[in-house]
Amino acid sequence: MSNRVAIVTGGSRGIGAAIAEALAKDGYDIAISYSSSSGAAEKVAEKIRGLGRKALTIKANGASVEGNREVIAETIIAFGRIDALVCNAGTYPYGPIDEMTVAQIENILNLNVRAVMVETMEAVKHMKDGGRIIYIGSAFGARAPFPGISLYAATKAALRGFAKGVARDLGSRGITANVIEPGPIHTDMNPEDGEGAALISSFVATGAYGTVDDIASMAAFLASPKASYITGAALPVDGGLEA
Repeated sequence: MSNRVAIVTGGSRGIGAAIAEALAKDGYDIAISYSSSSGAAEKVAEKIRGLGRKALTIKANGASVEGNREVIAETIIAFGRIDALVCNAGTYPYGPIDEMTVAQIENILNLNVRAVMVETMEAVKHMKDGGRIIYIGSAFGARAPFPGISLYAATKAALRGFAKGVARDLGSRGITANVIEPGPIHTDMNPEDGEGAALISSFVATGAYGTVDDIASMAAFLASPKASYITGAALPVDGGLEA
């Protein structure tokens, strides 16, 4: 798959960084977007270049339509093509619904849902037949096991429906669209020994957090030719949280 190009939004850390590196190992040149930490984004880019692939970092406001379009446009300017789109960027508000504000609702819809729709709409204009679209959802989109995650769960559930529709729209072109639904994953932002981790682990069949490599491995598979007959699916990588 040499000379293929993948975009990974929110690729400067955590799950996004792991996916970017996994795709680079499989022969993709990588464009990653980030919101604030240019240093972290450049570290990921250097790892990708160390694997012999090209890397581009793009600072973008994921809450704006213009920012989402900019990610696609800059990738085309730099690489001339898009073969895979991984929509990973998002936000996680926490709190009971009676304490949420309209501003919080608008913010999470913009980042977790509208951004994905705009990026998809713009990317497929340049994506060749046989392309891959991967959305990073959440096991909480299928199950809300504790209070305080109503807005987040709603946005991640929305990705399921969107992927099914996109799969139908683009199936004749051999472009697949799928959702990966992570359970609790150990990252700097969500450590397996952090506050609330014991409670969250109790809802997982394995009783443990997963790793970023668990998600990256699934993304690499879905981005490969081996996954050409999988589309419109929501695939849990969650240690059994949805079970």
